[in-house]
Amino acid sequence: MGVRNGTALAAAAILSLTGCSSLGTRAAVTTRLDQAIAGTQRTEAERARDVYRHPRDTLLFFGLRANLDVVEVLPIGGWYTKVIAPTVRNHGRYIAAMPPVTAGNANSENSRQAYMAILAATPDMLDRVQVVDFDPGKKPTVADGSADLVLTFRNIHNWMAAERAEAAFRDMYRMLKPGGILGVVEHRGNEAVPQDPRARSGYVNQTYAIKLIESVGFRLVASSEVNANPRDTKDYSGGVWTLPPVLREGEKDRAKYVAIGESDRFTLKFVKPR
Repeated sequence: MGVRNGTALAAAAILSLTGCSSLGTRAAVTTRLDQAIAGTQRTEAERARDVYRHPRDTLLFFGLRANLDVVEVLPIGGWYTKVIAPTVRNHGRYIAAMPPVTAGNANSENSRQAYMAILAATPDMLDRVQVVDFDPGKKPTVADGSADLVLTFRNIHNWMAAERAEAAFRDMYRMLKPGGILGVVEHRGNEAVPQDPRARSGYVNQTYAIKLIESVGFRLVASSEVNANPRDTKDYSGGVWTLPPVLREGEKDRAKYVAIGESDRFTLKFVKPR
């Protein structure tokens, strides 16, 4: 091999390594995130919720990078799937941990079919999504210690209602690598009101959530107010679903609830200790 050819190959190798390492930077993922958020796979209705969900800042806070193995737990509706999966598509992995389809449960079957239809609608961006079952406390379908980042959005109240919250977080702890990150967003309750163990209002007190999640081994490392909404009074007879996007009261006081916007939410970042 000539000196010139050898030098060219070495330079190419250096550029390749540099490119790989840059995938783990904030700058690299910001570019990919912005492309995904602006992508044609997202509907206008989904874009309209960005003002409440702040996908770019939320995912950067959790430490999303383009080369990570990411598990989203219960990505019902695919809102965050359409942002995260394209971002990690070429260099990482996105796993959708969905409720299992169970015999006689039409809701579980309909939910899975709807989610698979979302993936099929944009194959050039969502074709590499891996769909697995997530059934807290049951047989695991994500390998132990395989995920860099586990995310779940507004699901704690549902697990509390089914008395499965602790089991859910134990499963998330198990699937993460040591040093891996858990990112959680949830409707934030009023700390002056004792926590309902079943979270029937849909709200969860932040201190209650932290204690619950740390009880299975996680350690809180940071919190963010990126999804805060001080207009949310959290005292509605219909619970959090009184607010958009559900608007449970229909036309009754609709303008009032639309003006409040979506719920006040805590955004917490935990680590699985090494």
